[in-house]
Amino acid sequence: MKIGLYFGTFNPIHIGHLTIANHMAEYSDLDQVWFVVTPHSPFKKKSTLLDNHHRYQMVDRAVEDYTKLRASDIEFNLPQPNYTINTLVYLEEKYTDYEFSLIMGEDNLKSFHKWKNYELILKNHHIYVYPRVSEGSIDTQFHTNGKVHFIDAPIMQLSSTFIRKSIKEDKNIRPMLPEHVWEYVDEMNFYR
Repeated sequence: MKIGLYFGTFNPIHIGHLTIANHMAEYSDLDQVWFVVTPHSPFKKKSTLLDNHHRYQMVDRAVEDYTKLRASDIEFNLPQPNYTINTLVYLEEKYTDYEFSLIMGEDNLKSFHKWKNYELILKNHHIYVYPRVSEGSIDTQFHTNGKVHFIDAPIMQLSSTFIRKSIKEDKNIRPMLPEHVWEYVDEMNFYR
C-alpha cells in the first residue's frame, strides 16, 4: 500500500489541509494520506502550539468521514525535536509492507536541501509536491528527479496562522474549518 505522509503541526487543521490531502489521495497513485501531527518542528517556536493531544484530536475529527485520510500521532513517542528522516526509518521498520512517500508544498521543496539527510530521503522515498504561491525558485535537481512528482492540486491560500489570528480578533472563521474541528475549537475556547 502506498502511503503519503503529510507532516504538520495542524494548529489547527483547516479546509486547505483537507483539500490538498484529499486531492493527493484521489488524483495521484497514493492509496492513503496520513496526517502526521508533529509535536515540535525544529523550525517553529513551541510556545504557539496547542497541546499535542488537542491537535491530534482535531485532525482525527477532521478526517473521520474520509476513508483515504488518517490521523497519525506516530511522532509523539519519538525523541524531540524530531526530524523527518527518523520518522521515515521508524515507519519503515513498523510497517514493512507499506511504501511511504512525502507530501509537501512547493515552498518546502525550495528549502528541502537544508533538511537533515535530504539525499537519503530522496533516494528512498517519492515526494509529492502541491503548488504554493511563494518566493524563490526550486533547485533543478528536484525538477529533474524522477522521485519528485508535481501534482496539479488546487492552490490554497489559507494558513493556520491566519485562522488563529482571526479567532483572536473574534472573526467568524467557521467556513475555513471542518465542522467537527470548528465545534472542538469553539467548545475548548482555543486561540482566544
